[in-house]
Formats: sequence, C-alpha cells, structure tokens
Amino acid sequence: MPMPQTILVTGGAGFIGSAVVRLLIAETEARVVNLDALTYAASGTALAEVEGSPRYAFEQADIRDADRLTGIFARHRPDAVMHLAAESHVDRSIDGPEDFIQTNVVGTFRLLQAARAYWETLEGEARAGFRFHHVSTDEVFGSLGADGFFTEDTAYDPRSPYSASKAASDHLVRAWGETYGLPVLLSNCSNNYGPFHFPEKLIPLMILKGLRGERLPVYGDGSNVRDWLFVEDHARALWTVLSQGVPGASYNVGGHNEKTNLEVVQTICDLLDRFSPRADGVSRRSQITFVADRPGHDQRYAIDPGKIDRELGWTPRETFESGIEKTVRWYLDNAAWWQPIIQRQDALARVGTTTRKAG
Repeated sequence: MPMPQTILVTGGAGFIGSAVVRLLIAETEARVVNLDALTYAASGTALAEVEGSPRYAFEQADIRDADRLTGIFARHRPDAVMHLAAESHVDRSIDGPEDFIQTNVVGTFRLLQAARAYWETLEGEARAGFRFHHVSTDEVFGSLGADGFFTEDTAYDPRSPYSASKAASDHLVRAWGETYGLPVLLSNCSNNYGPFHFPEKLIPLMILKGLRGERLPVYGDGSNVRDWLFVEDHARALWTVLSQGVPGASYNVGGHNEKTNLEVVQTICDLLDRFSPRADGVSRRSQITFVADRPGHDQRYAIDPGKIDRELGWTPRETFESGIEKTVRWYLDNAAWWQPIIQRQDALARVGTTTRKAG
C-alpha cells in the first residue's frame, strides 16, 4: 500500500498515543491529526516537541460524539486511523466500569461508523489504501498458567471490566471488517512502560512512591507475571502494522520480557538506590509492602510476538533491563512533569478494591 499522507490518531495525548505521535512526526512524512478528549491521564507536555510542526494538528473531541467525528473526517480526510483512545486502568474499571463501556465499546462503535461512512466516499487508490488500525491489549486473552503464550489464535477470555470492554471493541472492529469490508488491522500488546506514563500504573507508581519514601504496595505475594514492552518499541510496532500489515489480520506485540511484579518493583528499588540513594542509606526494598490482591487478578500474561517478527520484521530494541533504566532516569530528570500530577489528592491512591459480595 502507498504510505498514508494523513493519519488520524485517537488518544494521541495519552501515554502510548503520544509516543506514536512523536514517532510519526520524527520518522515519517505523514501529517498527523491527534484526536483526544483530554481526560485525566492525558499529557499535553508529552507532545511539546511536535506542537510546532506544520504536519501536526490537534482536535479536542470525544470519540462518542458522532457529529464531531464526521466533521473531523471531512475536514482532515485521513488515509488511515490509529485508534488508541481508551480507558485503560484495570483497577479503575473495577470501581467504575461505566466509563470503560462508554469509551471503549460505544466510542469504538461510533468511530467505526464515522470511518466507514468516510471510507465509502473514497474511490480508487484512496479507498484501497485506507486502513483502520485498532490497538488493543493482551488482557483480552485472560490468564495463563505457568507455561504457554498468547498467540493471535488464542481464544478470548477477559476477566475484568477493562479487558471485557477491550474484547468487545476488538470484536466490533473485526465485524466491521467482515460485514462492511472496512480495511481493518488489529494489534494486541503486552504491558507498556516508559516516559510520560501516568502514575496510576505499576512502574511509574513505584518509582514515584519510592522517591517519596512511601510504602511500595505489591498485590498478593507479587508472583503475578507480565510481559513488559518499552513504549517506544510499541510505537514502532504500531507504525509497522499500519504501514505493512495485511487487512483483516491481527498481530501480537510483546517484549520478550516476562517478570513477576515483585521482580519489577525490586529492580526499580535497586535503580533508585543507585541513581538517587536515600539520605539514610537504607535500601528502598525496605519500603516494599504486600497488600490485599486485586479482585480477579490474572496470574500471568505472556505474548508470542513471532508473527509480527516473521511477517513484518519487527522486534523490540530494548530489553527490560535497558528500558527500565531509561525509564527510571527519565522520571528522575523530569520532576516538573510528574510533580503537578501527584499533587492531585488521589493521584497515587489505590483504587479497584471492590470485592464480590457473598450470596
């Protein structure tokens, strides 16, 4: 397919979305339209380096607003959509699932309808070259035992309101491809980490609590396993899928970096001790505290990224060791970004402790 001239990125002010926008402006010739509702986790400063580019445009809009979507497609006439806008925090989905259904399911439906209506007005190469790339998560596949990996053929088995909402959006995208012929692509990724990560997720939360001398809460016994993917590697993978992927196909994106949650937290402690030791000389591992587990906490996620490697030639550049060191250093060097965030009363507070009632 010809390279897209204009790419509409939804959620481009979010953690992964902003990494995608930065990559597209830096390494492609495409014009990038960032559509974002600017919810609590958005970061305008994550896009400071691209805001002056003549190839960057911003549209503040909600993907549930059908009229706004129609106008944005008509005004910017994109050659491709990269759909990253989503509510994404499992713990928040436990306490408040409504926002996840509305944004991830209804919003994806509205975006698909707007994209389809626009695509059907195109002709020739523009119609043939159009792509709708939906970005999803490995959490739709459920939980693994000690062995095995998620592949593109793994059956869906979501366990949380968040993962169920993403599974639903995946199914909608596939249905619009099969029923209406919309040229869709899907990708499912493992846990991302890196710069500009809102500090409700494990890695930035542990970095900032570690620096503040606070308890480092580890769920359960810390044995839950995740496959970690540096966000800039993921951004490259998403561009690879969009520009080279086969319509109708899905691609799993993983980092080959399985770690228990406890191993992740211990690594962060050791790096903080190395780069910014406590005044009293005590190791930050002493701050680790085991707390009640998350309700329905999946035991293990692990992705087999062999397909995207074999077919599209993408592999991650960062190991967990190199990526986590870059990440810790970034947070140490960019207090001006995260300090206003953690001044919010609940920014570092735990959510998602709702439990099932017996009976």
